[in-house]
Amino acid sequence: MADKIRVAIAGYGNLGRGVESALAQNPDMQLVGVFSRRDPASVALLDSKVPVYAMADIEQYQNDVDVMILCGGSKTDLPEQGPYLAQFFNTVDSFDTHAKVNEYHAALDEPARKAGKLALMSVGWDPGLFSLNRLFGETILPEGETYTFWGKGLSQGHSDAVRRVDGVKKGVQYTLPSQDAIARVRNGEQPELTTREKHVRECFIVLEDGADAETVRNSIVTMPDYFEPFDTTVNFIDEATFTAEHSAMPHGGFVIRSGETGTQSKQTIEYSLALGSNPEFTASVLVAYTRAVHKMAQAGETGARSVFDVAPGLLSPKSPSQLRKELL
Repeated sequence: MADKIRVAIAGYGNLGRGVESALAQNPDMQLVGVFSRRDPASVALLDSKVPVYAMADIEQYQNDVDVMILCGGSKTDLPEQGPYLAQFFNTVDSFDTHAKVNEYHAALDEPARKAGKLALMSVGWDPGLFSLNRLFGETILPEGETYTFWGKGLSQGHSDAVRRVDGVKKGVQYTLPSQDAIARVRNGEQPELTTREKHVRECFIVLEDGADAETVRNSIVTMPDYFEPFDTTVNFIDEATFTAEHSAMPHGGFVIRSGETGTQSKQTIEYSLALGSNPEFTASVLVAYTRAVHKMAQAGETGARSVFDVAPGLLSPKSPSQLRKELL
């Protein structure tokens, strides 16, 4: 077959590990290196034959990499790394701070254009696949309402918040979509839903020795921004149960467009995901879009892009004629 797409990973946490395993399922791509801020000797990859390099040396490898997948966090890593690495590589990332997407797009666009590189931002399932489904929904049913529900899913930010509560030894938080709210939307009611009506939160907590359960429960359910606006259930469990049942990172959700056409015919479009591992699935989306970035860059495209700018056929390793024959 033709030369493989040479892919590298910048940042090796849960998402970076997911990208490594996703690349192993795509024979037209090859992982040529991982870049980490940690001591490279301390980073253990799934495939020990793949080299690990210091992030500080990343510029030296620009001729050895076709696409760099950025696996840092959106809060502090990507706002810095994205624009910096766009000077040297074609990149794809999963930036998910919605309020700053246009600001981030502008920060990527200038260095990428100057360097003749392509930078694809905010790739994953939300933002990413859910964004596309919101777009399909509102353009096909212009008269209607779009609803996005998240869960059942482990929320990393909210889980971190419960672990900071005095008396909590271990804790996780799951976001669950309200079944009543989903039923009303599917029924075509187009309800106006408050934050509290759309989602509920469920916590599973292992207490520190001597901690008072009621005090911990109250600290959690009254926490501003995180839990106070929601109906929250707190469950206390032992450590063995926690390890057995709450170590994975499931997630998912629904995008539903409820609208009317022509003669007030009710129409509903729904897209849903049920994910056993949030980081592994997000990584799989990043890898599919990496293929598209390579094709677009080879065609001479430069600058910043989002999933709205990528033709779906570019995600596939199959030829256009194969796609028409098999999937159209």
